[in-house]
Amino acid sequence: MTSEKHETFGRIGIWSGALHTSRVDADGKKAIAEAVAEIEALGYGTLWLGGSPSPEDAAAIVDATRTVTVATGILSIWSHTAEEVAARIAAIDASARGRLVLGLGVSHDALVPQYAKPYTAMVDYLDALDAADPAVGPRHRVLAALGPKMLKLASDRALGAHPYLVSAAHTAEARQALGPDALLAPELSVVLDSDLDRARDAAREMLAMYLQLPNYTSNLLRLGFTEGDFDGGGSARLLDALFALGDAERVKARTREYVDAGADHVALQVVTVDEGRTGLPLAEYRELAEAFGDEL
Repeated sequence: MTSEKHETFGRIGIWSGALHTSRVDADGKKAIAEAVAEIEALGYGTLWLGGSPSPEDAAAIVDATRTVTVATGILSIWSHTAEEVAARIAAIDASARGRLVLGLGVSHDALVPQYAKPYTAMVDYLDALDAADPAVGPRHRVLAALGPKMLKLASDRALGAHPYLVSAAHTAEARQALGPDALLAPELSVVLDSDLDRARDAAREMLAMYLQLPNYTSNLLRLGFTEGDFDGGGSARLLDALFALGDAERVKARTREYVDAGADHVALQVVTVDEGRTGLPLAEYRELAEAFGDEL
């Protein structure tokens, strides 16, 4: 990792689908603001807003923090026009605007009625961001890239790539496709539970939706998994490749596998049984921060 990328993103970030201030009431907004302030204080380098956030969600998290990088992971290009996004980013205070990184993705055919020619649509979207006044240029955006074409685009037209639901083996392939200089910041889902059977159950519950989306399953098939690995919510082999399951030391070891494979930064998504994907598991964030220590 170059010193510039390390300064911007840090080695470890937190990915959460629960940071949408636009979807909660006043008490929810307060809880989110308090949570992101603590995550920042714990030393994580980047806050990734998952679950298709809006430009307003991203702006609110920038406003609620002081130093941490805030990245969308990812904003769907079908949900917000490039002009709308550029205008909202321009409205953020100039002193804080530089901490916002726009993670962009094409989402999925099953979720977007207007889904068509995703690669061409992304190119057109990037062209529109470049043409905006002020522009949101390549140094302020990353792409949710899985396959070779989108990875090449991420290298040519953005800081790099933010792949989701990938193995360390995919990270190695992505690094080759991106080249040595582009940012590679994969998401890694974490279940902090030393009971491996229980951890796998939680992982399967989280994974079930994604195994219905061809963009992900096609990528996993390219990596050597089979249709049989998708049965029953995911084989043990699949779960062990896509998740960090176990205690904090095991999470550190799994994170190191991604770094050794070529990741500059790893975005940790904590999955819990009782809070599902909508909670803010601060106890787990604290435990992981203590385990990683200076490596954050």
